[in-house]
Amino acid sequence: MEREKLKSRLGFILLSAGCAIGIGNVWKFPYMAGQGGGGAFVLFYLLFLVILGLPIMTMEFAVGRASHKSPVRAYQALEKPGQKWHIHGYFTLIGCYLLMMFYTTVSGWMLHYFYMTAAGKLVGLDADQVAGKFTEMLASPLTMGFWMVVVVAIGIFVCARGLQNGLEKVTKVMMIALLVIMVVLAVNSMFMPGAKEGLIFFLVPDFERMKEVGIVNTLVGAMNQAFFTLSLGIGAMAIFGSYIGKEHALLGESVRVVVLDTFVAITAGLIIFPACFTYGVDQTSGPSLIFITLPNIFANMAMGRLWGSLFFLFMAFAALSTVLAVFENIICCGMELTGWNRQKSSLVNFFLIIALSLPCVLGYNVWAWDGFAIFGGAVLDVEDFLVSNLFLPLGSLVYLLFCVTRCGWGWDNYKKEVNTGKGLKMHDWMRGYLTYGLPLIVLFIFVFGLYDKFIA
Repeated sequence: MEREKLKSRLGFILLSAGCAIGIGNVWKFPYMAGQGGGGAFVLFYLLFLVILGLPIMTMEFAVGRASHKSPVRAYQALEKPGQKWHIHGYFTLIGCYLLMMFYTTVSGWMLHYFYMTAAGKLVGLDADQVAGKFTEMLASPLTMGFWMVVVVAIGIFVCARGLQNGLEKVTKVMMIALLVIMVVLAVNSMFMPGAKEGLIFFLVPDFERMKEVGIVNTLVGAMNQAFFTLSLGIGAMAIFGSYIGKEHALLGESVRVVVLDTFVAITAGLIIFPACFTYGVDQTSGPSLIFITLPNIFANMAMGRLWGSLFFLFMAFAALSTVLAVFENIICCGMELTGWNRQKSSLVNFFLIIALSLPCVLGYNVWAWDGFAIFGGAVLDVEDFLVSNLFLPLGSLVYLLFCVTRCGWGWDNYKKEVNTGKGLKMHDWMRGYLTYGLPLIVLFIFVFGLYDKFIA
């Protein structure tokens, strides 16, 4: 069976960027930047994107493009006889399922808030009542379950239609709409009374403030965020590498994806921080920033219902772009492991992903349990911990070692694949850093994540 291909280079870049652009950019990045002291965090985040995220992204793309296989079969095509690298292929699939077990629920939150804002359900509520809406949603398994099923249904429907007609077409429209909505919202924020203070906090590095927050905390937070924003380590990028031709070198393509991803994260900050400073809201308020703080702001704003609806529509698009990309990965792995066609793999996964997503929905109400407190309190926090602290860093380390060491695919093969086509090239002088420096940094992120969670 002939492997499907993407129609255009733009499709590949928008799909890969869509996979990278998710709740991490528009929800996690602004509050991490807020807690990390603003501008200094952003500066180090950009630095770590270049020295950490970029090289590992080229490796995932290279493994995908050289093998023309899904992540679950890619290693088999490239490893030497008798090697065991392909075991990681199965872990990438488990990682994708784990990510979707909570991502579908959070994406559902975005759709629910879009509906509530557009239908005027938040108009005229005071701050406590807005906060109450979030609690109300978490307490209702039916509300969350309904939106989760809607998200899964949209994702499976689009992927079942095929690569070019479904995924590529829909993602192009959605990503372009997302970028347009973001720019409109950012321009609107620039005219708020507190815009100047908000922008100074967000964009001007203040190292004194960084010292207050803790230099190590800010650095590790920026490093983590740079790493996780690109969804590296679970084969989510490798799959799109397997769908593209050899016309362009992979470093240049990776740079384009990283630039788009960063543009969205920075623009999210440009939307949120001026609003925080205008309405006297604590910009370090953490995860609740999106669901409690911002709806309050929209409730008090001129044309707040319109701006609020647009904002949650953009949030939903950002979340769905990742859902579609990871569903594609899961469906394609299913096709290669079982020999099913795309429709059958889609149908089986429709029921499987809904079943797997239920613990996350029920973890806030029916299955709430104090034992999850160390992770943050809910089933979602446990799943997020497993993906963010185990599957992404360790998976990235496997891709990295596979590409640079002699006992894997090897530097020469990797370099040849990554440099095929026109555009930016990888050079031999980078080899020392990629072979010795980068694995140590990834290991540090992994170990520090565990230390931070269980010991600190």
